[in-house]
Amino acid sequence: MQGSKVVAITGASSGMGEAIARTLAARGDRVVLGARGEAALARVGGEIRAAGGEATWRLTDVARRDEVSALVAHTVATYGRLDVFVANAGAMPIGPLDALAVDDWELMVDVNIKGVLWGIAAVLPVFRAQGSGHFIAVASTAARKVVPGMAVYAGTKAAVAAICEGLRQEVAGEFRVTTLFPGYTATNFADHVRDDGLRAQLAAGAAIAMPPEAVAAVVAFAIDQPEGVSIGEIVLRPTAQG
Repeated sequence: MQGSKVVAITGASSGMGEAIARTLAARGDRVVLGARGEAALARVGGEIRAAGGEATWRLTDVARRDEVSALVAHTVATYGRLDVFVANAGAMPIGPLDALAVDDWELMVDVNIKGVLWGIAAVLPVFRAQGSGHFIAVASTAARKVVPGMAVYAGTKAAVAAICEGLRQEVAGEFRVTTLFPGYTATNFADHVRDDGLRAQLAAGAAIAMPPEAVAAVVAFAIDQPEGVSIGEIVLRPTAQG
């Protein structure tokens, strides 16, 4: 039923995660926010409450399995259940392979791939105990179109797509699994790019970027499908993106 879900969201202190949290809370869902920035979490959660929504939050680094488990445990302890888990947290310190930024590669693997796996590991026992649940992961159109400078990032998002499709098949008939593939979206990801050329490329893309609220609307759409209907994948881009 629309507006009656308990939804946990990672990367919820900014960008797409923040927009998802605000959108769902505004329609009556109870949201649980996870992110690494305490002040930003408190700001978003506090503003949701001030607007009449219901929210709680917990510091969460998705690269740490115990912290993802703690976020899910906090959700169940607070609301008695978990209907939807949105694995949104991501890292995008992109650059050419020749730069040998191996620490950045490791960060993207830890956040973009392991963070999703730790989410799956945390929610599956809860979903099975409830007999219901919906796992939503945010991948990227980069998973479908690889360009120079984004090989590792694209690889991590392709891995998310493969993992979630495997999960969807394994739990078919029991739970829902949805993978989102957003294109250019107005977020702060470019702030973490050290390569000047790639930063300029992302800045050019920002001119046509869709607002993060567009992604939030698609998340709500996937959640609101009637029982027996599961949206497996959704690709969304700005109209001007080729």
